[in-house]
Amino acid sequence: MKKFLLSLCLMFSVLPALAAETAKAPDALVREVSDDVLAIVRQDKAIQSGDTRRVITLVEEKVLPHFNFRRMTMLAVGKDWRQASPEQQGKLVDAFRTLLVRTYSNALTQYRDQSIGYKPAKFGDADASVRVQTEVRQAGAQPINIDYALEKTTDGWKVYDVVVAGVSLVTNYRGTFAQEIRTGGVDGLIKSLEQKNRDLAAPAHS
Repeated sequence: MKKFLLSLCLMFSVLPALAAETAKAPDALVREVSDDVLAIVRQDKAIQSGDTRRVITLVEEKVLPHFNFRRMTMLAVGKDWRQASPEQQGKLVDAFRTLLVRTYSNALTQYRDQSIGYKPAKFGDADASVRVQTEVRQAGAQPINIDYALEKTTDGWKVYDVVVAGVSLVTNYRGTFAQEIRTGGVDGLIKSLEQKNRDLAAPAHS
């Protein structure tokens, strides 16, 4: 699980400018920005010393604008999304977004010497939904495959799912979310997510 979270952190790190140039293929954008961003992470002493607030700020400023958290939340909640009111849907998106940011910001402080390799592109210029395939490499360990699902929008390419070692991020949450809804309804899921976020935020205030 630690490797899973750290790999997803790298996903957050290498995609800060996907929407900057919509004319370029998404794999080219990932390749171009990854070296610069990883260099920043390696050199940031605050991140290396475990400053979670610093990581959260970095993620919020450079990464979040390029993710479609509404679609990610819809996919994670699944068929139960339709029974949620617009207000509940908004709370679910906010809570899920915060959960991902806090979870992976905490783990990103463990980043050290990983590198990223890129696999040949398997999509056409006209495709509106694509998958960018990469792998995280670290000395003494097997590479971890990470695929990014992106869609072309009027605001540029947006990430709506990440598949780590064959496991979809949104699908990974779907079973847990469905159980929470069966137990306490949509409001129960919202309360559960908000509690997880409070728990994750606690170390930052210690």
